[in-house]
Amino acid sequence: MVTYVVRRLITAALILLGASFLVYNLTALSGDPLEEFRASNLPNAAQLMESRSQLLDLDTPAPIRYFKWLGGAAGCVVGNCYLGKNLVGQPVTQALGQALIQTLSLVTAATILAILIGVALGIVTALRQYSALDYGVTFMAFLFFSLPIFWVAVLLKEYGAIGFNNFLAHPDIPIPVALGVGLVLGLVGAVVTGGNLRRKLTVGAIVFAFVSLVLIVARLTQWFRFPGLGLGVILIAGVGIAFAITVLAAGLQNRRALYAGLTAVLIGAVVYFPVQPLLDLATPLMIVILAVVAVGVGIAAGYFWGGYDRSQGMRVGGITAFLVAFMIMLDRFMQAWPAYFDNSKIRGRPIATIGAATPNLQGDFWLSGLDSFTHLILPTAALILISLASYTRYTRSSMLEVMNMDYIRTARAKGVSERSVIMRHAFRNALIPIATVVALDIGHLIGGAVITETVFSVRGMGFMFLDGISHVDPNPVMGVFVCVAITALTFNLLADLVYSALDPRVRVK
Repeated sequence: MVTYVVRRLITAALILLGASFLVYNLTALSGDPLEEFRASNLPNAAQLMESRSQLLDLDTPAPIRYFKWLGGAAGCVVGNCYLGKNLVGQPVTQALGQALIQTLSLVTAATILAILIGVALGIVTALRQYSALDYGVTFMAFLFFSLPIFWVAVLLKEYGAIGFNNFLAHPDIPIPVALGVGLVLGLVGAVVTGGNLRRKLTVGAIVFAFVSLVLIVARLTQWFRFPGLGLGVILIAGVGIAFAITVLAAGLQNRRALYAGLTAVLIGAVVYFPVQPLLDLATPLMIVILAVVAVGVGIAAGYFWGGYDRSQGMRVGGITAFLVAFMIMLDRFMQAWPAYFDNSKIRGRPIATIGAATPNLQGDFWLSGLDSFTHLILPTAALILISLASYTRYTRSSMLEVMNMDYIRTARAKGVSERSVIMRHAFRNALIPIATVVALDIGHLIGGAVITETVFSVRGMGFMFLDGISHVDPNPVMGVFVCVAITALTFNLLADLVYSALDPRVRVK
């Protein structure tokens, strides 16, 4: 294993060296960095040309400049990193740090959600092959995958920001509209539900009644203007989460695992009111510590309930506790919504269309968090919609292939429960090809979503790369290249190592 990793690292270093040489020289030779001054009528055009020539060291041939740049980049190994300066004299390492934060905040949540939702949909559609759900998910996934990202972004701006902000100014849902939305979603629920006609109609009626009732209650309570979950909703949703996690992770026959999940929900309900004063003083570090404590309490609940498989109870308790803690935090964000909505910088239009934050907005952790969320919701939605197809189809095809394997039929013939067949035998092996796709996508993630950043005016890695290309400035281009290349090479190596963890038949030698 160690020999394999060392060999891969040496190969990666050679690839990085050759690729960086090509990228630097292609960028340097792609145009004239002094072109804007040659046709300028400014009286100091000559001085500006001389200043930029000195800044970019244009008197030195591009191949020689590369080795000068490489000498500064090699200092990163010993902690003295120097990647040159951009056209405004800012060190590339400083600009790179700022751009990386913007890009990660933009696309990390989108990538994680796209993976989770896409993998879940892929598993469900594989288990319901050739059903209405399978055809519907496939159609919608490919529809959004085929749409240009800039067009999706513009539609989201029009209806997700401008239209929804207009609605939030007067959040009134007429009863006929509520019933109509409930009817449409009820029909969708009936179509995607498996089983006989009676079951389909029952599920459709339940969805219709639930959605209509929720919308009517939201209208009467002005929920969109003063949102919140409250202890009751958290408790009911937490019980449902405990049952769902138990079904997936242990099976309902393991009652002690279910009791561990319900115990985590009960503890969350008990501490709901005492923790509110502490949340008023929240900081990012405090939220992380509270999340770790919540997971620890859930794991402890699973440990003390014990049972024939204590690890299952600990898993159920930990996941349930984390999700309950997340709902409590979400409820606290909702409590800060009226103050954010009425802020003079927001002016009653909270869903943002450009930028990563509202300039000069003053507020505590919750107000700043809401501001970041409202700026990220549209680009995140756009990236999720166009990314779902690949994860859904890869997972579906992989699951179908695995479900037809002999060892799956053997497990069913031996009387193994369907949950264990799917989650323990099929799902783990179906993840092997997904690991490659995820590794490649993470490399793309660091590179930034160039078009999305442009449409939503986010100055991330993609913007920095395009700005360097347009001004024939190799330094910022190389900064982005180095980050993306190292990330891609690293995660490809990790993907190979993950293979051996997912499939015992694969051994790295």
